[in-house]
Amino acid sequence: MDALLPDEIARKAEGVGAAKARLDSLSLFVLAILAGAFIGLGAMFSITAAAGMGALPFGLVQFVAGIAFSLGLILVILGGAELFTGNTLMVMAWASGRISLAEMLRAWGIVYAGNFVGAVATALLVALAGQYLGGSGAVGAKALDLAAAKAALPWERAFFLGILCNVLVCLAVWLALGAHSTADKILAMILPVAAFVAAGFEHSVANMYILPLGLFIKALAGESFWQAIGAGPSDYAGLDWPAFLWRLIPVTAGNIIGGGVLVGAVYWFVYLRRREK
Repeated sequence: MDALLPDEIARKAEGVGAAKARLDSLSLFVLAILAGAFIGLGAMFSITAAAGMGALPFGLVQFVAGIAFSLGLILVILGGAELFTGNTLMVMAWASGRISLAEMLRAWGIVYAGNFVGAVATALLVALAGQYLGGSGAVGAKALDLAAAKAALPWERAFFLGILCNVLVCLAVWLALGAHSTADKILAMILPVAAFVAAGFEHSVANMYILPLGLFIKALAGESFWQAIGAGPSDYAGLDWPAFLWRLIPVTAGNIIGGGVLVGAVYWFVYLRRREK
């Protein structure tokens, strides 16, 4: 079967957004926890794949990390979980009058909280399992360096990187909505997700896993780990819980604009506004 045309995808995205906004709170929250965990698993795969590849060209390392990270969105879409960044496309259902602003904001709030719980809990499980010890500590070193870099981002950069990120994430969701088969959906999502990771854009839910993972490693790692990577907790002094929570704000705002305005609102304007008139 042929993929849906863009105007058909727009109508489908509008309907899906309306249905998601009216899910009962408990179901929405549990599905959001799953999505946070799935994105965490994708990030774990990405960090592990990129660990120890420092001798290779930067772009190639980032590309490999991006391909691996696409596992997270594949699990979300095919597994039926609720992801905050993808749910910014609910703007289309709101613009069409099918849901109220209160319904949309309620759904966003529940999903965001559930994503946070799922991602942080996954980070804790990964840290407790000692997965970061892989590659003689290379996995943990990569996780710490990545978390520290994100914690140090200036607000304005985090905001604009968040916009760019969710343009690509929502385009991946958009393409998946138009695909019919499992294989088509997977292939449609891989490159947009790989592109945002390779480019270093900022995804709020991924950060809910990556920064806590760095914080858990910093708190739990033994002396042998620090000796193996040639560093110590003091080298990551800027990585703390306030820095993590503070950086979530601009990234989240950027994600809303990137997905809700630059993708959702634009496609609504092109394909659905005339019908509403």
